[in-house]
Amino acid sequence: MSSITVPDSDSGLASVRLDLWLWAARFFKTRSLARQAVETGKVEVGGQRAKPSRAVKVGDEVQVQRGDEQFRLRVLALSVQRGPASVAQSLYLESEASRAAREEARARRAAERNGYRPPEQRPDKRARRLIRALGDIDAM
Repeated sequence: MSSITVPDSDSGLASVRLDLWLWAARFFKTRSLARQAVETGKVEVGGQRAKPSRAVKVGDEVQVQRGDEQFRLRVLALSVQRGPASVAQSLYLESEASRAAREEARARRAAERNGYRPPEQRPDKRARRLIRALGDIDAM
């Protein structure tokens, strides 16, 4: 018998804790990271800030901010077990606007990195003094 709850309409779950659902949907590696994200206001349900114990139901709108990425989701199924990625992706539906905004932000960050070249070697004593002197000018 499989220990993974396969998302379907008759899974028997009416609601699931928000932090548990975020972990099962693979937005966060651990349940404690999911709880911390909810507590710090990085997750909203129905446009309102939520608590980790908030009950999530099928059809709820969830907004998740993870690092630089922001997801707008609709809950399609509930699960209390963390399963494979294919099962986790079937738990929610991301809006097209959200997906397009994430792709645009990712492309913008990549374009910003294109001009940066890290130094080939560590700064020597003279270069460190110059860097320190420039830092002092900025502090004034």
